[in-house]
Amino acid sequence: MELAKLIEIARGAAQADLLLANARIVEVFSGEIISGHIAVAGAYIAGIGDYQAERVIDLQNLLVAPGFIDSHVHIESSMTCVSEFSRAILPRGTTCVIADPHEIANVLGTNGIQYMLSSCAGQPLDIFYALPSCVPATDMETSGAILTTKDLKPFIDHKRVVALAEMMNFPGVIYGDPEILHKIDMTKTARKPIDGHAPGLADTELNAYVFTGIASDHECTSAEEALSKIKAGMHIMVREGTTARNLQALMPAIKASTARRMMWCTDDRHPHTLEDEGHIDAIVRSAIQAGLEPVTAIQMASINPAEYFQLYDRGAIAPGRLADLVVFSDFNALDIKKVYRRGRLVAEDGVMRPEIQSPTGIKISPSMNVDVDHLDFSIPVEGSHIRVIEIVPDQVVTGERIESIDTVASALKSDCKRDLLKIAVIERHHNSGNIGKGFIKGLGLKQGALASSVAHDSHNIIVVGTNDEDMHMVVKAIVNTGGGLAAACDGKILADLPLPVAGLMSMEPVHAVRQAMDDLLAVAQEMGSKLQDPFMTLSFMALPVIPSLKITDRGLVDVHQFKHVPLFV
Repeated sequence: MELAKLIEIARGAAQADLLLANARIVEVFSGEIISGHIAVAGAYIAGIGDYQAERVIDLQNLLVAPGFIDSHVHIESSMTCVSEFSRAILPRGTTCVIADPHEIANVLGTNGIQYMLSSCAGQPLDIFYALPSCVPATDMETSGAILTTKDLKPFIDHKRVVALAEMMNFPGVIYGDPEILHKIDMTKTARKPIDGHAPGLADTELNAYVFTGIASDHECTSAEEALSKIKAGMHIMVREGTTARNLQALMPAIKASTARRMMWCTDDRHPHTLEDEGHIDAIVRSAIQAGLEPVTAIQMASINPAEYFQLYDRGAIAPGRLADLVVFSDFNALDIKKVYRRGRLVAEDGVMRPEIQSPTGIKISPSMNVDVDHLDFSIPVEGSHIRVIEIVPDQVVTGERIESIDTVASALKSDCKRDLLKIAVIERHHNSGNIGKGFIKGLGLKQGALASSVAHDSHNIIVVGTNDEDMHMVVKAIVNTGGGLAAACDGKILADLPLPVAGLMSMEPVHAVRQAMDDLLAVAQEMGSKLQDPFMTLSFMALPVIPSLKITDRGLVDVHQFKHVPLFV
């Protein structure tokens, strides 16, 4: 629709296409709830007031909020492709996401970024991207690609690229790594924001980090940390994922004076969390039930991220904004009745409209290069004490323990009685044969083995088990299916979830992926694990930018020292 026609409708000189009458409108600019009628012209809101329209829908005093925006999400963590992810979250009220294709980029490099951009075509959800800044995250692991400033530059002016994603290599920033600074300069030249990733950073180190122009952080785990970063000029993304959940800890930091510099993000949510709890709607609901003023919770889901990412055509119910609207009955339940996307009803009562089709036909190359016949998980005894990764429940951080071992045996084995399980990371991109080996405590398995090709951030194959035979079998199963998750016990595969898209995603709907995940989780619990989602926990054990002790295909990493350390002490 031409601008002149839209203006004519806005001033009431021509009929609107749609009038949503008798609504209670969440007005995010003034922080009020006002009663009125919302006129829609094409994809846009023409205005609020008494308009004539071709179609009138009486909302009968239902609440209407701007469409929700996820400020930082890895679509790959849903384990579904872009189209199925869209169909899962749009009925929940999310009409826009800022996705970081960091996971697939670590596997396939620029081809992975291009795949994700191509997958956006024809989606009923608006998907923007923040370019992955740290591929690989460190030089202590083997990734499928290395993305330099030269590799990223062709994408920086793409209409769907709105930022540089989480700058995880904060030591590189603080100490002036030239390549890191080139990426920052490239983004600043393009006048786009730079997202941060700096858990625990404070004082002069935080000053140096923020000095470069890095403007946000989603890794705060305490209100004190969040407030210190806000005072330094940062925006805070409050994360509620499947494993990492920070809402409760950060609630004291969300005040009238700070809230407009804060927003919600999911970061990593598995299918069962999306289905059982929801998406941004779940965070808004939880925050309100915990006592946050409702309009503030909606602001953090809409106008705050829209302004941060310079998406000035959305985030509010106002003239000239996209008609992305969420209709619901009350704040506490946040039971979403209707979702409008660009003025079109796309979901109702939690279900996508049947005429909204999923795009098809986008192909991607295989990404599993492992010689499974020559895997060796044995660990010769070389001392009396070993470093052990200690799981912290519901967190991605880990501890480090020093444990004594049996020096009589010639090789180390898992000790189920002490919950000391063998863990390994197998390089899967270049068939290098690299295997990092160690031990982990807190998983709780009494038998069998679990493995996954989802292992942040380089997504090599990570496997943990009570014996080498089951570890070998479960890795072989994953390689044969082109990637995924699997559980084995006594020489048999008990459950699996193939993820043939880069070893990260399925083309199946979320509910189908969720069913396969439920089967895997049930098997893991039968094998002894007490964790709610041991696969999600396992996926972060290879992430060498989150303290304290992690493991990559090159061995154990002391994240505080930012260097490899030996297994034996």
